[in-house]
Amino acid sequence: MSYLSLIKDGNAAIITINRPPANALSSGLIQEIGNLLDQLKEDSEVRAILLHGEGRFFSAGADIKEFTGIANGEEFSKLAVNGQEIFEQIENFPKPIIAAIHGAALGGGLELAMACHIRLVSENAKLGLPELQLGLIPGFAGTQRLPRLVGTAKAAEMLFTSEPLSGIDAVRWGLANHSFPEDQLLDKAKDMVQKIAAKSPIALKAAIDLLQYCKTDEFYEGVKQEANKFGFVFDSEDSKEGIRAFLEKRHPRFTGK
Repeated sequence: MSYLSLIKDGNAAIITINRPPANALSSGLIQEIGNLLDQLKEDSEVRAILLHGEGRFFSAGADIKEFTGIANGEEFSKLAVNGQEIFEQIENFPKPIIAAIHGAALGGGLELAMACHIRLVSENAKLGLPELQLGLIPGFAGTQRLPRLVGTAKAAEMLFTSEPLSGIDAVRWGLANHSFPEDQLLDKAKDMVQKIAAKSPIALKAAIDLLQYCKTDEFYEGVKQEANKFGFVFDSEDSKEGIRAFLEKRHPRFTGK
């Protein structure tokens, strides 16, 4: 089943995530994003890409129900590595990718947005990494990208409290570029993607390549360690309780085991 739709508008491509009700990022959806980008990479007509969500949300997070079918921490780490690789592909993609975020970008949804080159948000959007609320940690390089954007102290606050930012605060903290009223967001995002698509694709690719040099070797080591700890935490009793509590819509009772 396809969860993505693609519309070309001149030299811009508009990708829509459509996996109701929450546009949850299943492993299949993440792989579909990677496959579609492989196609667009070879499409000389496309010079810039806009990514947004259909319905109420950009993406409200990973598919938690999918987690219940994972056998152990080793398999969970493999899930993280796969997502990390595709999100790294997004950040290194030779054509600019803009995320237009309305409703919510939480957990894996925010990690997807952080991998994009530019983030535009609705003023009332919610952006956050609530994984610790489930006894888990981010696994798609969120622990490494978030502090690069907002600083270590603010990243710690977002991770430790699980409290999301509004779209307005996301701009103030440096997590997003601009905020707009929700009914204007998509039009503003389309205006920007068209402005970028008018640029030389050779110059755009060179600029993207050069922006990657701000990522140190420690960034990539941190991403690797995140995947390892993603699996380690998954094997804990706390993570099982956190996932159960989420699915049962109750507060978790963590024991530190």
